Amino acid sequence: MRATAVSGALGVRRFRDEDEPQVLELLRTALGAGPIGARTPELFAWKHRDGPFGPSLMLVAEQGDQIVGFRAFMRWRFRAGDRTLAAVRAVDTATHPAHQGQGVFSRLTSAAVDSLRGEADLVFNTPNGRSLPGYLKLGWQVTGTIPVRVRPGRPWRRARRPAVEAESAATALADAGAVSSLLDEAGELDGRLATPRDPAYLRWRYTGLPQLDYRALRESEGGRLRGLALFRVRRRGRLREAALAELIVAPDGGATARRLLRRLGRAAAVDHLVCCPPPGGTADRAARRSGFLRVPRGPLLAVRPLGDISPEPTERRSWALSLGDLEVL
Repeated sequence: MRATAVSGALGVRRFRDEDEPQVLELLRTALGAGPIGARTPELFAWKHRDGPFGPSLMLVAEQGDQIVGFRAFMRWRFRAGDRTLAAVRAVDTATHPAHQGQGVFSRLTSAAVDSLRGEADLVFNTPNGRSLPGYLKLGWQVTGTIPVRVRPGRPWRRARRPAVEAESAATALADAGAVSSLLDEAGELDGRLATPRDPAYLRWRYTGLPQLDYRALRESEGGRLRGLALFRVRRRGRLREAALAELIVAPDGGATARRLLRRLGRAAAVDHLVCCPPPGGTADRAARRSGFLRVPRGPLLAVRPLGDISPEPTERRSWALSLGDLEVL
């Protein structure tokens, strides 16, 4: 992509399929390599075309024939008790370096919010410190930080066991009936806002992009699936981390959850393990009893309600999010 500014008025319009090569180059230029080391068409399709809640709303800003800005809002759903809310997740915000400070972010975001009125109840995302002021000016509200828990790992085992000793997520999720029964047994969390999970969602999230290499641990009893942990091992700077995306157990499955956490600690030689279970649930209690300590900082959740929502989305206690809801996307 050209790095020099071009003349002409800034226009905002919907993304078209033929824009993809320019948009991918813009994302590489503005955001870097991305979660799998490259901004590939496969990543773009998984994220924005094949999502379980529908294709993303995508807008571009252009001057002349050059795309200088891109905004994507992934379609999402939340369930709170017996109510399902339509939401979108603000992701992949990119402005070409030569066009920063020209209002590209504000124009794209305002156009997107206007377009979403009447079809979405809520916009949410986890902005960083650099982008947060811009969101606050456009009506976003900070809900607070999502609590994250960490436990030291066993990195000294790395020379002997560098591999991850766990089956693939694709293998664990292949039996849709068993997974569906476990999800039904796990139930919802006190009417808080949570992503509705079914086998199709879990397959998209944890098997749809094989480069992320999600793994799984299962606990069964009497031929029934009683617990499921979905995780991946990744680099965090110079450290190696096991990130627990989902820990799914029944409300009375505390012992099952603790067994899964012990197995997670043995599955890979890592410097630390990290999880983000919804506070107050079975998985959260099991993590605390298994030595996972709350860290001072966590992802910052920001929301832009587009209607009346209950429970109140600007209060952190209204949310029941997992690490899988927050990472990568």
